[in-house]
Amino acid sequence: MPEARHAAPPAESLLQRLEWKVLRRLDGLLQGGARTLLRGAGIDLADLREYQPHDDVRHIDWNVTARLATPHVRVYTEDRDITAWFLLDLSPSVDFGPPGQAKRDMLAGFVGVLARLIQRHGNRVGAVLHDGHAAMGRVLPAGGGRRQVLQLLHLLVGGQGAADPATPPGTTDLALLLNQAQGLLRRRSAVFVISDFLSHPGWDKPLARLARRHDVVAVRLLDPLELELPDIGLLLLRDPETGEQLQVDTHERGFRHRFARLAAQREAELRASLARAGVDTLELSTDEDLLSALLRFMQLRGHRQHLAARA
Repeated sequence: MPEARHAAPPAESLLQRLEWKVLRRLDGLLQGGARTLLRGAGIDLADLREYQPHDDVRHIDWNVTARLATPHVRVYTEDRDITAWFLLDLSPSVDFGPPGQAKRDMLAGFVGVLARLIQRHGNRVGAVLHDGHAAMGRVLPAGGGRRQVLQLLHLLVGGQGAADPATPPGTTDLALLLNQAQGLLRRRSAVFVISDFLSHPGWDKPLARLARRHDVVAVRLLDPLELELPDIGLLLLRDPETGEQLQVDTHERGFRHRFARLAAQREAELRASLARAGVDTLELSTDEDLLSALLRFMQLRGHRQHLAARA
């Protein structure tokens, strides 16, 4: 059909949908633009946090330190352009979820909205796309403008950012992505680590090291079925990363309870690891509206800035 020959490329179509359905509504709801998203060295107080090794001692807030008996430093709003980096876990497990609303779809939507919002305020965006196994991920150098956002989305929805089918099966090692970013990012940046954090252990320490120098936000992708199984009878489960398959009977109440208990334990361990790393966290669920999740996160960041300014 003639319409099909002139259809917009997938990246352009996705960005147009995001601009119409999400960004347009955000513009009417947000106050302060991207100021609640990006924090760095400047003159406006943005936050207070516990002192970390290599922090500038000149930023210690002695009044708060005396009250809490723990050294705290002031974090300031960036008073110049800052670069935002997206560290993207594109391992096979992010393909899980309902058609059109899988974890990868949530990832692409979040990146498109945030990248467009950030670069509209004069900041640049870059990305590292990692399949979770290779030693080095693909780097999209930081740049500005709508074309840069389209190039990033093309890597996500055009197939070039997906995990290599020839990659040998195995558990994702998120530390590889974080260590690569540690060596890549020379200037202080806003960093969004977007992953389901279904990874080989040991990623929490590289994440904490990254957070000592940069303003890091962990964006965690999840699907409700990863937390609790429905009662639907025989079900064939397949690990998307190792290829291992297992048939289970979800009619068995004991099995469902064991699954939920182990999932809750994994949840507790994950949240404890993120808390130890000292990063802000946003959870993106496949059953949640993207706009609602973004507003919830931005309100949290704005509230923290307000509390810090009153401290």
